Amino acid sequence: MTTIVELGLTFDDATPVRPHLVVLVVCTGALLLARRHAPLAVLPAVCAVEALLAATGGNPGGAPALAALFTVAELRERRVSVAALVPTAVFLMVADIVSFPVTVIAWALGSYAQTRRRYTAALEERTAHLEREHEQLSVIVAQRERAAIARELHDIIAHSVTVTLVGVRGARDVLRTTPEVADDTLERVETNAEQSLVELRRMLLLLRETDQGVRMRPQPSLAQLPSLVASYREAGLPAHLEVTGTSRPLAGGVELSVYRIVEEALTNVLKHARPTHVAVTLDFGRTHLHITVANDGEKVPEPTSGGHGIVGMRERIGVLGGELAARPGPDGGFRVTARLPLEDPK
Repeated sequence: MTTIVELGLTFDDATPVRPHLVVLVVCTGALLLARRHAPLAVLPAVCAVEALLAATGGNPGGAPALAALFTVAELRERRVSVAALVPTAVFLMVADIVSFPVTVIAWALGSYAQTRRRYTAALEERTAHLEREHEQLSVIVAQRERAAIARELHDIIAHSVTVTLVGVRGARDVLRTTPEVADDTLERVETNAEQSLVELRRMLLLLRETDQGVRMRPQPSLAQLPSLVASYREAGLPAHLEVTGTSRPLAGGVELSVYRIVEEALTNVLKHARPTHVAVTLDFGRTHLHITVANDGEKVPEPTSGGHGIVGMRERIGVLGGELAARPGPDGGFRVTARLPLEDPK
């Protein structure tokens, strides 16, 4: 005798098909189609249909109830799915449809599927967060690089143009009376302009060159401060350098910032003040370096929104964790003071 098993119903060719059993099986299938949209409503409904099948002589099989329980465990919170597991397992066991361990295994598989899905979603979210963070860091780095380039270009060009203007004006004043002095002045202006062009070419090469192994001229350091002050003195600024405390080598970035701060302060004095004395002082303490550029001339104007001089000095000091003040001196003139933290040499 041929046995046919279809949609959870078992019958043979001598037994007539009972329509109500077919209807119940079709209802079970329809309910399962909605299990992902309303799992908590579908599970008891499927169990009710399975109970009717068992009560009317059908063979429910238990697969639809296990599928509904799996979906509850996959889509709902753990405490909710556990609360659904207990009555479902008891029902299937009492009705002798499915054993208790099999029901627990179906729930555990659904719970694992939920954990796996959440883990994958967390990884995707983490990846997206890291990508956004990387993009933000790239923007910040680019902005900092642009600011650093702007400061360097400003310091180089402002120094060069100021010294050149002062030198040309001085040479023009004495051109007819003492041409030899004018010639010496113009020679110094020419040398200064050549040095500035070298600096600008170095900056442009750094911006264009992708090879990190390119040999570049070292950045200015504290060892070049005497030459810097001397160049301003030759340009007509009565500047003098004094170093107190125990001088010691500093990090390259710190030495460059100190050099640029002194250079910018002297440039401002040369452009805006007419002093009779300019004192540049570096005081090396145990934990701090104090920088002072003071003059007895006219007050150097505070920076406007479009200025970069004092603003650039503040940015350099701020990056190094120091402090900068630019204000009229107690006895007239103008003072720029900076305080940079140093490592204690012990």
